[in-house]
Parts: sequence; structure tokens; C-alpha cells
Amino acid sequence: MKDVLHKLTLLGEAICVQLENGCLPFIEIPSRTTSNIVYDEMRGRFVLSGARIKRTTSNVKHLRVFTQTVWMAYMAKRLIEEGKSTTLRDLYYMAESYGVKFKDQQESDSIIADVEALLGVSREQLRIFPEERATIYGDLTIRYNVHGYERTILNLTASPDGVAIGPALAAADFQDCGAEKVIMVESGGMFTRLIEEKAHEKFKAVLIHTAGQAPRLARHFAYRLKRELGLPVYIFTDGDPWGAHIAMVIISGSANAAHVDSLVIPDAKWIGILPTDIEDYRLPFEKFNEKDWKRLHDLMADPRYQSPFWRNQLKKFEEEGKKSEQQALSIYGLSYVTEKYLPEKLI
Repeated sequence: MKDVLHKLTLLGEAICVQLENGCLPFIEIPSRTTSNIVYDEMRGRFVLSGARIKRTTSNVKHLRVFTQTVWMAYMAKRLIEEGKSTTLRDLYYMAESYGVKFKDQQESDSIIADVEALLGVSREQLRIFPEERATIYGDLTIRYNVHGYERTILNLTASPDGVAIGPALAAADFQDCGAEKVIMVESGGMFTRLIEEKAHEKFKAVLIHTAGQAPRLARHFAYRLKRELGLPVYIFTDGDPWGAHIAMVIISGSANAAHVDSLVIPDAKWIGILPTDIEDYRLPFEKFNEKDWKRLHDLMADPRYQSPFWRNQLKKFEEEGKKSEQQALSIYGLSYVTEKYLPEKLI
């Protein structure tokens, strides 16, 4: 947090120096427009190119957005200094009391993303979080480092329902880990099944329930487990284009967060349900609907899906037009997923 606080301080000091020198203050921000977001094949992810935008108080059209940006940076600095956190929604409403106007939360969220790009840090490092929560379960012991809980140590098998990945947990220190891998699971039903079947013991795994598209906190925490503990990451989703996209966002990020590095796990592996699994495991399936076809064609045109593995998977979806949920594995019994399916996927 000291590095982030230092960056915020330098930003404020730069603006003050401009004013002291009799200059109308300005800031330059990496452009987050579509034309400046490129796919880096070497890194396997979206990144920002070199274009920058200048917001200057010498232009009356820039005054409003300049004020919004500086206010957001000011609030982030206060949050870090006071050891507090807030949500995207809270900040939107909080701005009213400071006389800073946003037309809607989407505009407020966009300014936060600008501050991320400007400083080269994530909003989580700025102590700003979304409302949604993922859940985690496994033999990982953490120590909280938020004020008042510095002595609190928790093993993440403490609750049979899993532990919510909130801001305090996401920033906690790792004390001990008996796990050797991470399995990110799309559905709550499958997450509960894996806990009941003691998958964390059988596979020495930390289980993360993504609740659909993985929230940024979940992706950041999985990134930390990979980077700091060296745990390989596996992604277990429904067998449809939506599940494929959940996996890809974890692996190579999204265009909306092209400016954030700590959300990408390039060597994470999608282990299913693959379109080939529907046939290989003789799973119950449904035919694609109109939305499934549209999503599939969007993915086929996406540069992230052009490797041989992904082209083959999407081609199989296109040829068969079939989808299957994780729960379809239960046709062979409640323990099939841990006795047969996952052992063959995790080898």
C-alpha cells in the first residue's frame, strides 16, 4: 500500500506544482478507448497501447471530468491512509456530499478505471470494491492485516459453506498452505458438492466458487495464489460458450480491465466441461438457443480464442450445437465428479 500511496501523493504534488507555477493544471491518462486496446499475442491478453488523453483545466469541456478524476484519487488516498474501504456504489453516492456530480454509476465506475490506468494500480489496491463476492474453501491459513484483526488467523476450511472473498480476505497474508492447486468452480451447486465430497483433500486443492463470471477479487486472489505460492489454477465450468468465456477471462483478462495486470493467469487451464466431454462422457445436453449461438460467434471472432486448443473447442460447439451443465455429471452418481471426472482432468 505504501507504493500506491506514494503514487497518489506524487499525483497531488504534481497538480500543486502546476498551480504554484501559474499553470492551469492538467493530467495525462492512458486512453482506454477501443482503438487503444490491443491483443498482445506474446502475453496472451489485452493491453493498452501507447495513446494518451490530456485532461486540462484550460479547456472548459474538461473541467468536470478533471474534477471527477482528482476527487476520485483524493478519496482513494483517504481510504488508504485511514485503513478503510468502500464500494463502487458507495463512492457514487458519496460524491454528492462533496458536490461532485456523476450522471450515473457507470460514469463513476469509468472514472475509477481512469484512475487505475493513470496510476498503474488496480481499484482493489485503492481500497475500492464491487458488491459481489466469490467464496473459497480449502487448506489455506491466512492472517488478516486490517486494523483490529491483525492477530486473527483463519483456516479457510472453517465454514462448510466456504468463506467469502471480501476485501480483508483478498489482502490477507498467507501463513500456511496444504494445497497444491486451485480449482475455480462456476456453479454453487458444484462448489457445495466438491466440499461434501472432500475434493479439497482428495486433490489437495483450494476451491473457489466464482458464482458465474469470476469477480475481480476472486481473480486477483487466484492470481496471488499462483504468483506467491506457485499453485496451478484449473477452471471448471458449464459446457457452453458462456462457461468458455468465464475461463478465458480468468486466463487472459478482459478488454475493460486491459490496464490491470494482477487479474490475468495465462497458464490457468480450462478443464471442462469441454464440448468434447459431452460426447466422451455421454452427458445429458440441451441444444443451443439463439443467445448461445450469438455468444459462440462472438467468441470465434475474438482474438483470444485463436490458439489451436480454443479453435478446436469452439469448432466442436459449432458442429454439435450442444451444451451441458456441470450438474449433468450427477447422472452417474453424486460422487462421480470426484471419483472419475476430476481425476482424469487433473492428471
